[in-house]
Amino acid sequence: MSGLVVSDVGVRFGGLVALESVSFEVPEATVTGVIGPNGAGKTTLFNVISGFVRPTSGSLTWEGRPLRPRPDRLVRHGITRTLQGVGLFGRLTALENVMVGAATHRKAGFASALLALPRSDRDESRLRAEAMEWLDRLGAAAVAHRVAGTLPYPVQKRVALARALISRPRLLMLDEPAGGLGAEDLEPLAELIRALPREWETPCSVMLVEHHMDLVMKVCDRVVVLDFGRCVAAGTPAEVQSDPAVAAAYLGAEVPEDSALTDEEVTS
Repeated sequence: MSGLVVSDVGVRFGGLVALESVSFEVPEATVTGVIGPNGAGKTTLFNVISGFVRPTSGSLTWEGRPLRPRPDRLVRHGITRTLQGVGLFGRLTALENVMVGAATHRKAGFASALLALPRSDRDESRLRAEAMEWLDRLGAAAVAHRVAGTLPYPVQKRVALARALISRPRLLMLDEPAGGLGAEDLEPLAELIRALPREWETPCSVMLVEHHMDLVMKVCDRVVVLDFGRCVAAGTPAEVQSDPAVAAAYLGAEVPEDSALTDEEVTS
């Protein structure tokens, strides 16, 4: 089955055109990056797919069926999104934060939990063990019982990612996963993202918005480039990097047809 298909999506806020006829696909078990200058429409696009913004035109298809997303039901479709920040519950422990992400996998009902029945206790123990396993995979097991709000920002990012992954999404949307991280944290993050499509028996696709071009070019199978709300290029990292339209979008000027955009120019 196909993954996510975005077809001619447009978004208008009054007289402002945020997205215009944007179309692309996120195939199963692949990593697709969305890049572009500030204000290009990347966050609006993520908000459309997440259900926070209703498109003015166009449609979404997920696993061969029309998708009309709502934020509170997104995880039921097998879609999970991280935020530009961390979005953790600051007064809960790291472990408790990750367990929140597994709420949809609870087997015991509300009544069982309210009455503290044995089934609820077993369910709680299972989720706690699973949450600890994800923290361990992301190198954050040592802080499992620390209050999330007291953790260093890079560690909070790992906890937030563990919370997203414990729901076993079939599409994981990463909103600037490298934001606020140091150079020493980028390589482990890149290895994790590249491994995600092969992590489970059910294929997992990844879609990410990111400003770190080194990370994008290293982990993505395909890259979509937005500029002023329009898709100006799409293809493999190598194809996109050598596309004059991409250089024009980032540098704000026309460039010769044989010019290629370097990582240094993108990140400058």
